[in-house]
Amino acid sequence: MGEHRGDTRARIQAVALELFAEQGYEKTSLREIAERLNVTKAALYYHFKTKEDIIVSLFDDHLGRLDELIAWGREQPATREMRQELVRRYADNLYGSGPGIMRFAHENQGTMRDLAVGEKLKSRMKGLRELLVDPKAPLTDQLKSAMAPFTLNVAHFAFEEGDITDEERRAAGVAVALELVSGSGES
Repeated sequence: MGEHRGDTRARIQAVALELFAEQGYEKTSLREIAERLNVTKAALYYHFKTKEDIIVSLFDDHLGRLDELIAWGREQPATREMRQELVRRYADNLYGSGPGIMRFAHENQGTMRDLAVGEKLKSRMKGLRELLVDPKAPLTDQLKSAMAPFTLNVAHFAFEEGDITDEERRAAGVAVALELVSGSGES
């Protein structure tokens, strides 16, 4: 039964993100989410009381994966190879969660500022940046390394109107992000 509950929770999260993308966060109601899921509002309430609860749950999942990634990075020697592997793992995390969560953050910056998850995400990105940047490298190399995760985020949304697949976006983003961290020296 716990597995079924997890499936329902994931379905609610996915449908909510779809509706938020279609209509915007502010214009989407819990009733509409329930209708799209073909469940009663009470059934939806069993899992989430508010739209904020849905968003917070999505970001908590995402932040948990980022915490694991940062913890892994902190256990590794600070080498160029570690930075490159960190980029690859971040890309796996980002693309594994689908475009919805980062698109939501990008398109709902006001809401992100209002929710505590915005500050939490900012904190995790700082932790990731600290692992990617070699403080002994020239400032231009430090800036390039700091830009690597944002390059992956941008690639997530880039060229939406073309016939480019998510895998092609991911590959291009990883290639550019790896170039950005490759200039960093060894710590």
